[in-house]
Amino acid sequence: MNKVILMGRLTRNPEIRYSQGENSTAVARFTLAVDRRFRREGNNEQTADFISCVAFGKTAEFMERYTHQGTKLVVEGRIQTGSYTNKDGVRVYTTDVVVENTEFAESKNSDSSGSYNGGNSDAQTQSARPEPTSAVGDGFMNIPDGVEDEGLPFN
Repeated sequence: MNKVILMGRLTRNPEIRYSQGENSTAVARFTLAVDRRFRREGNNEQTADFISCVAFGKTAEFMERYTHQGTKLVVEGRIQTGSYTNKDGVRVYTTDVVVENTEFAESKNSDSSGSYNGGNSDAQTQSARPEPTSAVGDGFMNIPDGVEDEGLPFN
């Protein structure tokens, strides 16, 4: 199984390109700065790994519209390795995370960079999620009068 889940911040705005041809597809390349969980003894500095990611299609379009440098994201995908020969004839090996889904990792209010809380790369859920209209102090939302229970999954 090849599955990767990462949470980190964009190091810069995603680089978006569109493929050539009749069915052009968006391609987004970006780097996530992912904090390491543990620190070395005696070293108080936070360390991070900088992970190269690539997204295609609707996910790339989502990245273009709703993310920017500093946005904290959770990405889900797979690791893909490859290689190519550069212009000097040297073989270059690559490792990227091919992103299949992405979500915001914090709300707009808690993020100084201004990202939006909601949305994911799926076409149906890509649009902004509405904020709850009436939240109770315990974090649950009141169901407005007139809404039937039969559509709820926990009846």
